[in-house]
Amino acid sequence: MSSGTALVSNIQKYTIHDGPGIRTEIFFTGCTLRCLWCSNPETIEPRARLGVYPSKCISREKCGWCVAACPIGGAPLVFGDDGVIERVEPSPECRDCFKCADKCPPRALKTWGTRYTVDELLNIVLEDESFYRRSGGGVTLSGGEPIMQWEFARELLRRCRDAGVNTCVETALHVPWDSAAAVFDYTDLVITDVKHMDTEKHREYCGAGNELILANIRKTSERGLPIVVRTPIVPQYNADDANIRATAEFLASLPVAPVAWQLLPYRKMGTEKYDSLGLSYPLGDYEPPPRDEWERNLVRLTEMVRTEYGLSAVAGSSETLAV
Repeated sequence: MSSGTALVSNIQKYTIHDGPGIRTEIFFTGCTLRCLWCSNPETIEPRARLGVYPSKCISREKCGWCVAACPIGGAPLVFGDDGVIERVEPSPECRDCFKCADKCPPRALKTWGTRYTVDELLNIVLEDESFYRRSGGGVTLSGGEPIMQWEFARELLRRCRDAGVNTCVETALHVPWDSAAAVFDYTDLVITDVKHMDTEKHREYCGAGNELILANIRKTSERGLPIVVRTPIVPQYNADDANIRATAEFLASLPVAPVAWQLLPYRKMGTEKYDSLGLSYPLGDYEPPPRDEWERNLVRLTEMVRTEYGLSAVAGSSETLAV
């Protein structure tokens, strides 16, 4: 994929959970996995998407800017009896158009996915250079899967490092190693996931086996890069002791131990985005156990891992990373 531009779904400033310090986080579009609990469905497909938010619409009669902006007269826009936008039924002419979203004042229509050059993103990152210096922060590339656009990611990180900005990549590592290695030439910290150690369950829950991921984590460790590992703890899916112990054994066998292993509580997030894209939430009506129950289990698992395997395990992602 050309390094000229990259498709980015979102840019979030002042983040504090995906790497040390205050950071600018860039969410790349396109992912190699299909996790049942994904909270960013707008990043899954490697293309721009149109989100529809009826609750924000002030009606066709009171506004109508979306219809006026549509090159084909608003035919794809479907309104209810009250004049509020319900959905969009795209036609071939809609591809990469999004003029309706560009002109929607209340943002009832939202484009997920914008193309940027390296220079444009670098300028956005450098706007907050003073915050990075004071907090030890920097830039984090996330997604989706940023390494799907590896040439662009590598060049952006190179430019950030030349400017003295700390660099972090959040990646599932279900990517060719050569692509990851090229990006890691300019990466100061890697954040990755181990979602399940049973490859068949990983395939069932995430759309692909885990062999490539585990191999790439080992290669990253052999390279000496600091790694933060995350496991979203989803009761009934991967929260059992056997899976956590198997994961701990794998992490303890790495040449360089992870900086931290974050056991993250499952939260049902992103459902509004699924609705806006006309998608069903993959876990359907699944609800986790009561909070006090899963919090106790998360603390117990963390203490087990620390005591029995000597790993720097933490519950959640709020602890400051000593990187």
